[in-house]
Amino acid sequence: MHILHVIGARPNLPKLAPIHRAAESRQIKQTIVDTGQHYDDALFGALLREFGLPAPDVSLAVGSHSHAIQTARIMMALEPVFERVLPEWVVVYGDVNSTLAAALVASKLHLPIAHVEAGVRSHDMRMPEEVNRVVTDRLADLLLTPSEEAVATLLSEGVPESRVRFVGNVMVDAVLQSRPRREGARQPRRGIGVTLHRPSNVDDPGRLRQIATALVELAERMPVVFPVHPRTRARLESLGLSLPGVELRGPIGYHDMLELTASSEAVITDSGGLQVEAMALGTPCVTLRDTTEWPETVDAGGNTLVPDPLQIRDAVELAVGWTSRRTPAGWDGQASERVVDALLAHRS
Repeated sequence: MHILHVIGARPNLPKLAPIHRAAESRQIKQTIVDTGQHYDDALFGALLREFGLPAPDVSLAVGSHSHAIQTARIMMALEPVFERVLPEWVVVYGDVNSTLAAALVASKLHLPIAHVEAGVRSHDMRMPEEVNRVVTDRLADLLLTPSEEAVATLLSEGVPESRVRFVGNVMVDAVLQSRPRREGARQPRRGIGVTLHRPSNVDDPGRLRQIATALVELAERMPVVFPVHPRTRARLESLGLSLPGVELRGPIGYHDMLELTASSEAVITDSGGLQVEAMALGTPCVTLRDTTEWPETVDAGGNTLVPDPLQIRDAVELAVGWTSRRTPAGWDGQASERVVDALLAHRS
């Protein structure tokens, strides 16, 4: 069997890594195509190396553009690659523009598509990621879901049950496989970790000021560590917000972020991935959004949604010390093996 993986953005890599490892252990031929949607080495290239993944077989270097232009350029660049390689499976990940573009091209070339993280929904069509998820799921031949909720969502949307396979959350595999690297450095929990990058939080000056004020107030009581995304840093600087008392860092690698999460009393984020990683590490999560694509983390008691920045301080105080949690189904570190099983079982 020949699998072609399409990646292009940082969130794809913790999903690709365990699946690539599982397929490699079975001596399955694999091709990695990097669209170049994320091209900053600190955000993407370094993480690729950190996971021990091989250099991509094909790099398209499409760069940053509007959603429409970026998606179109990825499609134009992918088509000749797909026609040349003709894989048995085109595997796409998550909800970035590269995912949607690859699904559209593969569909028109009649190449089988497998979508890892199918059925995930925030139910907020204002998010570009939600549009990408919904359309990709309509095109995919094999929908590999991370949760039982995602299975129910797909069936309720009319997807035939024969196309749906519950495999579990591959991001949890990546966290669990990273534990041996972290054991020696594990420290007692202390303070709050923060990540913010979504336009709904950082592009609204009034909202960003409120978030900054809340973080400064928290920093008066406990350490607050904030690895700042370049986009977020630019917004803070344009507003003259310095966040006194908050430890501002540059972008950090995956394993360093896991260590920060594992050693924090709670994390504040608007990232989908960090909600999962925090839950897997037993760290309470406060999500600065009014919806989540991971409702199982809320149901399990490890995550709380905070749509109003004025509620951040109270939410963090309630979150610190949470102990009652259950592990969602499929969070056992074997999801990547089940993905490969499904690809083998459904090959044409």
